[in-house]
Amino acid sequence: MKIEWKSCIRVGVSVFLLYLAIHYWDGLITLGGAALASAEALIVGVVMAYLLNILMSFYERHYPFKGRTAQKLRRAVCIVAALLSFVAVILLVVLLVVPELMAAIRLLMAEIPLALKDLGLWLQESGVAEALSAEELATSLAKVDWQQRLTELAKTLLEGVGGAAQVAVSAVSSAAGVVTTVVIGLIFALYLLVGKETLLNQFDRLTRRFLPELWAGRLRYVLRTLNECFRKFIVGQCMEAVVLGLLCMAGMTLLRFPYAAMVGTLVGFTALIPVAGAYIGAAVGAFMILTVSPIQAVWFIVFILVLQQLEGNLIYPRVVGSSIGLPGVWVLAAVTIGGGLMGVAGMLLGVPIAAAIYQMLRRDLHEHEQALAAAETDAPAADS
Repeated sequence: MKIEWKSCIRVGVSVFLLYLAIHYWDGLITLGGAALASAEALIVGVVMAYLLNILMSFYERHYPFKGRTAQKLRRAVCIVAALLSFVAVILLVVLLVVPELMAAIRLLMAEIPLALKDLGLWLQESGVAEALSAEELATSLAKVDWQQRLTELAKTLLEGVGGAAQVAVSAVSSAAGVVTTVVIGLIFALYLLVGKETLLNQFDRLTRRFLPELWAGRLRYVLRTLNECFRKFIVGQCMEAVVLGLLCMAGMTLLRFPYAAMVGTLVGFTALIPVAGAYIGAAVGAFMILTVSPIQAVWFIVFILVLQQLEGNLIYPRVVGSSIGLPGVWVLAAVTIGGGLMGVAGMLLGVPIAAAIYQMLRRDLHEHEQALAAAETDAPAADS
């Protein structure tokens, strides 16, 4: 067996790089974290571009104008329409939820002092707490070192003001950072959407140039399958959220729960998080109903638990699973395993990744079975 020097050099370099990666693993993790933090705005832009591209592609397929000038403006018009649609959904949820939520909080704040007063009267009437007499109160006040207490109070207030100022500065800085990241990400997303065909063509040329043809073809196949599964998953998730929100709204209306439209909208919006998202909206809905009637809040929790079981075991696997071609049992398995590994992010990524793996394995098995069937068909012909 002839050993080539190039192969030896490649093996040696690979072993050396593996040694460096193991020896300096902590430093590599720190470096990778810093790189991800510096590229956070670009990552946000890629995610925004992918989501907006779904809407933009829909508008491009249904673009009604045929003139030459209209065709030149087609991409820009569809990008603006996608942005407006996305912003409209967010504003609809905010306008429906936030005013009612603030009203419920104000109502609860107004009721708390009355409830505390009634509690104090009940404690006094029941003998649990007895009011101090005037003599006992005067004696207790005379024993207090008021100068020391005022000094401690002033010191506490000054420290509190300093801490509050630090918290305020930190909050403003964090908000400014988030706004900056979103703005830069949006600008980057617009660049990606405008030139997506050029970028895809450049990526295809790079893979053909620096990868063997077999590997380049497999890479394109895997990315194409992942894109198809993620796109169908997002569309199916939105459909499932709409169905769940309408069911919640209809059920609350039939059972005469308050805030039916608002809670249904909130539950549908939070249901974009697979399986567990509806519970987040249900918690806010239960809080709001509590300000009107505690008994109805309890019955609402029972209703939402039943609805969530129906959605998680019947609607979600059928709607999302059928849209991405993944059986319902594997949808539940992907959500469970993904959530256990990465939390909410794992729930969002687990289903489309599992669907992509399922489709690739199914196609590979189908092609293998066809090859075996063809070989068995050719064998008798060759023997004859």
